[in-house]
Amino acid sequence: MQPNVLTTPNLAKLGWLTHGFGFRDTVYPPGITTVHQIHSCAVISVVGPGGDRLAEADGLVCGEGGLLVGVRTADCVPVLLADTRTQAVAAVHAGWRGTAGGIISVALRKMEEQFGTRPADVLAAVGPSIGLCCYEVGPEVARQFATWRPELEHATVPTKIDLQTINADQIRSVGVTGIWVSRECTQCETARYFSYRREREQAGRMLSYIGTAYA
Repeated sequence: MQPNVLTTPNLAKLGWLTHGFGFRDTVYPPGITTVHQIHSCAVISVVGPGGDRLAEADGLVCGEGGLLVGVRTADCVPVLLADTRTQAVAAVHAGWRGTAGGIISVALRKMEEQFGTRPADVLAAVGPSIGLCCYEVGPEVARQFATWRPELEHATVPTKIDLQTINADQIRSVGVTGIWVSRECTQCETARYFSYRREREQAGRMLSYIGTAYA
C-alpha cells in the first residue's frame, strides 16, 4: 500500500520511480536512506542500503535500483531529481545556506560525475517549504542571495525571500527544463505540514524521498 504523500505530475509519469513529499501524518515506507543534515552544500553518493542518517550532508544521489533516498524538512526546501535515461535519482535538503550556496548545482554535478547524467534528461520537483509570504530574513542573510537576486546585494532591511523560486531558477540555469514547483507554504498550511518557524522546537519533520524500491 502506497503511503499518503504528495506526488508530482512530472515524476509520476516515470513508471520505474517511487517518490513523495510527506505530510504531518504520513507513514513512510521502510528502508529510506537519509543523512544527518547540517545545512551545508555537501552531497554524498549512496551505494547499497545505507540506513538512517548515513553521514553528515544535505543531499544524496543514487544510481542503484531498489533503494530509496530522502531528506527531512520543516520549512526548508526539499528537492527531488530523477534522470529519465540512467534512472539515477537525488534528494536534496535546501535550507537558506544550501540555497545560497547552490546545493542543487552540486547535486546535479555529482549525478553527472557518478552516473553520466545530462541536464536534458532530468526531471525536478521542488517541494513544499516556507513561502515568500512568510519567509522574512535579516539583511545579512538576504545579501547571501545576491548571485540569484542582484537587487539584494546591498540589502539593509529585513526582506522576504522566495526559496522555492530561487531553487527552481538554479535548476533551470544548468539546463534542466522539466521542473515542477509546489508553491505550498509550510508555515501557512498548518493542517498539512510541520513548520519550524511556527512550531519551533515542537516541530516534527516531513520526509521527502525518491527511488525505485517501491515501483
